[in-house]
Amino acid sequence: MKIPANEQALPGTQSGIIQMQGVVKTFTSSAGEFTALRGIDLNLQEGEFAAVIGKSGSGKSTLLNMLTGIDHPTSGQVLVDGVDLYAMSESKRSLWRGRNLGIVFQFFQLLPMLNLLENVMLPMDYVGMYDIDQRPKKAMELLTLVGLEEQAQMLPRAVSRGQQQSAAIARALANDAPILVADEPTGNLDSLSASKIIDLFEKLSGQGKTIIMVTHDPSMTQRTSRTVFISDGELVNETIAQALPLLNHSVMQELGHRVKTLHFQPGATILEHKKRVDNVYLIQKGKVDIVLKQRRSDDVVISTLQRNDIFGEIELLQGGKSIASVRASIEGAVDLLALSREDFNWLMKESPLTEKAMTEMVQERLEERKGADRRKKRRGLFG
Repeated sequence: MKIPANEQALPGTQSGIIQMQGVVKTFTSSAGEFTALRGIDLNLQEGEFAAVIGKSGSGKSTLLNMLTGIDHPTSGQVLVDGVDLYAMSESKRSLWRGRNLGIVFQFFQLLPMLNLLENVMLPMDYVGMYDIDQRPKKAMELLTLVGLEEQAQMLPRAVSRGQQQSAAIARALANDAPILVADEPTGNLDSLSASKIIDLFEKLSGQGKTIIMVTHDPSMTQRTSRTVFISDGELVNETIAQALPLLNHSVMQELGHRVKTLHFQPGATILEHKKRVDNVYLIQKGKVDIVLKQRRSDDVVISTLQRNDIFGEIELLQGGKSIASVRASIEGAVDLLALSREDFNWLMKESPLTEKAMTEMVQERLEERKGADRRKKRRGLFG
């Protein structure tokens, strides 16, 4: 793969509130060994609302069990807000979990003999949070937050499924934990109830809580700040998954092994006009400007591409030389995934749907470029 001369090594990923480092989980049974997680590296930042998606059996629930300290990794490390979960004893980890994590289950898990108010108070009782006489007030505040103040004295069976899930969320918030983990929280709800749950998650994320939600529903990812894809126990590169959504997960995984990560400082040139292009680029972080160089005036930025956008595909499909200059935005550094010409051709053969979509996108961009050229000529910018 030909790499531009001003490439720099990608700096280390910023530490997040949740860090998984090389996490492997292998289960052993009479049938043999099964590896559910294969070297997971994941950073989640404070205040992110992340959706974890993947097919049944992909490792989603096992991933959650590692994040919550419910199960032990075979190898690797899990840090939550700097705390190594598996350096603690079981009893200490259980107490830590009660104070620092709120967990929302798919099937609610409300105790049927307790009313909603009492269900919400349970986590407070478990970890000794708040004075005893304060707990009912705190629980009522949370039920009011999720719109259940009028149902506080009702048993779970007396309210709707959507209301039961809302009560389960109130319970997960009982100890004001900074992290909320939700396992298929909308899987058993109608679309209206599900939308209300996501509304609440968005609000909580905006207030600084970190939310990790497992879901089978790809449409839910449109409302999260981040999407984590998992397939056969491996994380799929998020930029690849977002930029090339028509690929199946096995091709996404293979592509993740083929790309190279590049870093450019603000304003650095990535591609030069009329110079050979040997890679397709996916924007992982930052923005790039598409620039037309003028003979008698300043360069003109004709468009700006952002995270998960692609460039270089026109050149590889239309001849190989850059039709414009491309540079990192002066607003900040840019991280790119570079895919060589050889691997790009492999990708087009592996995914005819992606090839068709890419060809259509190329035609649209060429038309935009022609239009930009005509406008600049009319304004007298071409000498």
